[in-house]
Amino acid sequence: MKINRVMMLGLVTVAGGVAVAGCRKKSESALPKPAGAAERAGAALDEAAEKTAEAAHAAAAAAKEAAGKAVEKTGEVLEKAGAATEKAGENMQK
Repeated sequence: MKINRVMMLGLVTVAGGVAVAGCRKKSESALPKPAGAAERAGAALDEAAEKTAEAAHAAAAAAKEAAGKAVEKTGEVLEKAGAATEKAGENMQK
């Protein structure tokens, strides 16, 4: 009877150890998964989206700078036109 209990306890211990070892999470390095076509296409899309976003930011910055210069030039031209109009008005009064 004592031997049966010892054998049963040993069997349960071994079965428990196997169950715990089999149920643990597998590490990524233990099971390398080759990239499929969809994964490669997704990675290419991600990279293209990043490059597009960077290009859009650069274009927006360039457009902002160009708009600022255009506003500055427009202000200068308007000041010159105002000065010319004022001068013409003074000449008319003479």
